[in-house]
Amino acid sequence: MKITQDEYARRRAALLQQLPANSVALVAAAHLVSRNRDAEYAFRQDSDFYYLTGFNEPDALLLLIPGRAQGEFVLFCPPRDRQMEIWTGYRAGPEGAIRDFGADQAFTLDELEQRMPELLEGAQRLYYALGNDERLDTRVRGWLNQVRARARQGAHAPDELVLLDNLLHEQRLFKSEAELAVMRAAATISAEAHCRAMRLSRPGRYEYHLEAEITGYCMQQGARFQAYTPIVGGGANGCILHYIENDAELKDGDLVLIDAGCELDNYASDITRTFPVNGRFSPQQKALYQLVLDVQLACIDAMQPGVPWNRIHDLSVERLTEGLIGLGLLQGERDALIEDGAYRRFYMHRIGHWLGMDVHDVGQYKVAGEWRPLEPGMVMTIEPGVYVAPDDMDVAPEWRGIGIRIEDDVLVTEQGPEVLTHGVPKTIHAIEALMAQN
Repeated sequence: MKITQDEYARRRAALLQQLPANSVALVAAAHLVSRNRDAEYAFRQDSDFYYLTGFNEPDALLLLIPGRAQGEFVLFCPPRDRQMEIWTGYRAGPEGAIRDFGADQAFTLDELEQRMPELLEGAQRLYYALGNDERLDTRVRGWLNQVRARARQGAHAPDELVLLDNLLHEQRLFKSEAELAVMRAAATISAEAHCRAMRLSRPGRYEYHLEAEITGYCMQQGARFQAYTPIVGGGANGCILHYIENDAELKDGDLVLIDAGCELDNYASDITRTFPVNGRFSPQQKALYQLVLDVQLACIDAMQPGVPWNRIHDLSVERLTEGLIGLGLLQGERDALIEDGAYRRFYMHRIGHWLGMDVHDVGQYKVAGEWRPLEPGMVMTIEPGVYVAPDDMDVAPEWRGIGIRIEDDVLVTEQGPEVLTHGVPKTIHAIEALMAQN
């Protein structure tokens, strides 16, 4: 599933409407990154650039110029080069940029130094991601200096450099129906991948076996890349929040925590499930797991339009603290323990984050100093967790080394929350029933 060019055109039009007259917006594509010697990492396009163009070649530059008679969408891109295309694949070139991607004008990167000062001349404001790319900052200064050098001929360079993020990232925060269709598809693929990993699990296998099952299935469904490096933590490794070694043996009696999600047409999914390696929860595992699940379900139910973002996190802290007191892992009065931050010993992260083209997607969490209210079209993760360190001698041995997180991707709608990742089970009974199919 892919976003159509009509959708990219609508996005550009929406951004152009927000740009003041006599301004220019500049957005840069990503660069190829060396892995080692002659090998490069797989190319992943800059999210802002892809959001506005769907163009998936490196080093390109996009200019949006509101009200410009010669065309508002200008693209600089790598030239067609038959020899390079033999080695690295097809390039669109300026002709393809106009024909296939809707550019009003397109030029090769070889023309950048000549054309860019001409296009910037006369603008009062230049919007771009200032400070994000040092190479781009240097080039922008050079182009502006070229314009300023012709001041006596009447040339005028932009007087203001303004961050584009505030406009573009606010637009990206609210997902269109086209975006949601892709995100639902990514969530469906990832959910089935998690189910397959559950069915594969058994003592004696290794964490990387489950990782391979997830990544292989996603690739078979057309999602070649994961949205982030998968976390597969068996036993105490599940207490390491960003554990990515994924090379330990899975042991009988342990839990395994998997945090993984595919990327589809540059849109992320993000799922965490925790389940017993052998398919059956122990009493302590079951008690902690049910606590985390109850908290997650309460937080999802609370995701109604108008609810401040931080209220969801505060709710998770309140419910988890109450549950930990009930299980004897914390002693004291709930509000005092929360004020002292005692819960952070077991729950040290936030309840979630925005989700979209980036797994930790763009968008402000506060507006004018206040936590922003949830609105339809926002997508965020809900991922409470409890982690009992294996060396925590202040708890009974049977609790130590248990790490549990449950995470789903949730869309805010007028009718209430929609769980995009509902396709993977998370109740104790459903997990054990699925794993019994091994």
